[in-house]
Amino acid sequence: MNSLTTTGSLCYLFPRVYPSAQAVGLLLMDKLFSIDEANAVIPQLKLLLAKARAERERMLKMRPELEKAQEGYSKNWGTPRGAEYIEILDAFQQAAKDIEDLGVVVKDIDIGLCDFPHKRDGRVVYLCWKLDEEEISWWHDLETGFAGRQPL
Repeated sequence: MNSLTTTGSLCYLFPRVYPSAQAVGLLLMDKLFSIDEANAVIPQLKLLLAKARAERERMLKMRPELEKAQEGYSKNWGTPRGAEYIEILDAFQQAAKDIEDLGVVVKDIDIGLCDFPHKRDGRVVYLCWKLDEEEISWWHDLETGFAGRQPL
């Protein structure tokens, strides 16, 4: 399971703000980005975010049918679109894994808010980027988040 999904419910359809690296034991800190390296990843990241967002939209469109099937589960109902849903979910999870494999931490898929672990003044911080920004121009401490963004 990756950082963009949760088991046991439909909440993986609605990822909004993901746990900080502190909350997941700094697992994603294996890769520290220079500013140039982070900027070089942005074109690939844009494509992967677009893929993840598109697959999530497809899942959201199926939500009413899935909830109905979930309610009727005890009566052995289901949905004839189950295989399609699994295919969409697999594609979403693959895009999420591909982003994670880059070493990027997605904080909000809706606005494309992403963090890149970076070493600044001898400590690990995040370079901060949003989908509507051309390049990385901001950073923040691990715990301050978007509200603590400061210009580079």
